[in-house]
Amino acid sequence: MYNPRSMKATEFIDHQEILDTLAYADAHKDDLQLVDAILEKAKDCKGLSHREASVLLACENETRLQRMYDLAKEIKLRFYGNRIVLFAPLYLSNYCVNGCVYCPYHAKNKHIGRKKLTQEEVAREVIALQDMGHKRLAIEAGEDPKNNPIEYILECIKTIYSIHHKNGDIRRVNVNIAATTVEEYRMLKEAGIGTYILFQETYHKESYEQLHPTGPKHNYDYHTEAMDRAMEGGIDDVGLGVLFGLERYRYEFAGLLMHAEHLEAVHGVGPHTISVPRVKHADDIDPSAFDNGISDDTFAKICALIRIAVPYTGMIISTREGQTVRERVLPLGVSQISGGSRTSVGGYEEEERPTDTEQFDVSDQRTLDEVVRWLMELGYIPSFCTACYRESRTGDRFMSLCKSGQIQNCCHPNALMTLKEYLMDYAAPETKAIGEALIQAELQNIPKDKVREICADHLQKIEQGIRDFRF
Repeated sequence: MYNPRSMKATEFIDHQEILDTLAYADAHKDDLQLVDAILEKAKDCKGLSHREASVLLACENETRLQRMYDLAKEIKLRFYGNRIVLFAPLYLSNYCVNGCVYCPYHAKNKHIGRKKLTQEEVAREVIALQDMGHKRLAIEAGEDPKNNPIEYILECIKTIYSIHHKNGDIRRVNVNIAATTVEEYRMLKEAGIGTYILFQETYHKESYEQLHPTGPKHNYDYHTEAMDRAMEGGIDDVGLGVLFGLERYRYEFAGLLMHAEHLEAVHGVGPHTISVPRVKHADDIDPSAFDNGISDDTFAKICALIRIAVPYTGMIISTREGQTVRERVLPLGVSQISGGSRTSVGGYEEEERPTDTEQFDVSDQRTLDEVVRWLMELGYIPSFCTACYRESRTGDRFMSLCKSGQIQNCCHPNALMTLKEYLMDYAAPETKAIGEALIQAELQNIPKDKVREICADHLQKIEQGIRDFRF
């Protein structure tokens, strides 16, 4: 029985409810009066239910599809403006005991080289990332209680935060590691992490168990209930995601939104972020083996409808996607992207991109500077801001500000100041010239006179060598 307030995975992600939702969507996808009513409701930026959003996903009317895209763009601008937050993944270890059939880290893969970073190697990776200009990382590690225990993860976090190189600092460490206990989530919180991210991979329980035949990740309920344990452990910013291509995309879409509804119903705080990765080629993994792949058109539609259905959440797209696809979905709802990413263990300190320990093929292989310049040429403000996390604007505090639109008073000037830091410390001359012009233009878009004056003063002080201003 479907119950969004239940703490049982099979009740807040109820299989029959998803099937009923898909049947309802099929029955009503051509009911344009209903579709219009749902779109009209969505204009209030209060979100949509999984069933309402599934009707829109099933609808193929071209006029309504364009309205969906237009509305997604409006909502994106209302909540996130023209800012795009940048981050990079940092792979600590690819040792893993699970048997996930879509991931090259699976225990039976004898082709891939296994590697675990020492703290000295972690430090060198962090310096390489700081030298690019990164301020925000997402650490990744395979699930292996022997090689990657929580004590190792905590030590790595401590090392990352301790490295101060030239003007470089990593100001926020997000964590993407396997589902764990309340006590270990509490330890991560005490270590000062930002968002805890865990991809569901698929919400279809039968498929999930087949895709994870061995290892602790085989336990669907334990994995799906991880966010509740994380919040019980004090982590109030969590990030959801599915790996599109493993199961039917409409099933996954409904399940993803049901999970968001569950978090809102139980904890009063929905997901801080939603990620939208697609299955990609990797060592020992052929994506054509999975017959649920989605086209770029469908992918764009999913991104737009996530923005409409969950307007307050950040949406992440990684370098799994190439420049063309990323450019297409940026205005439809994406608010965070990775740049200059390497998905191999120890890959950043290598001059040439290593591929022997990559988790997946990187489609967008541009440098961070090239990504920053590209974003600005498209009219976006590349942001390295981490202020909300460090000012304790997390969880329900962040959500209340975001839903009311008040967060814009902090985010816009913070984005300009962190971009200024990047331009002064790391940018190529052409990037710096474009960025300086962008900052001067965007400074005038800060609505409050006092905030604009303070921001302008801080920008001058950044030129004088002072760093880390924030609202």
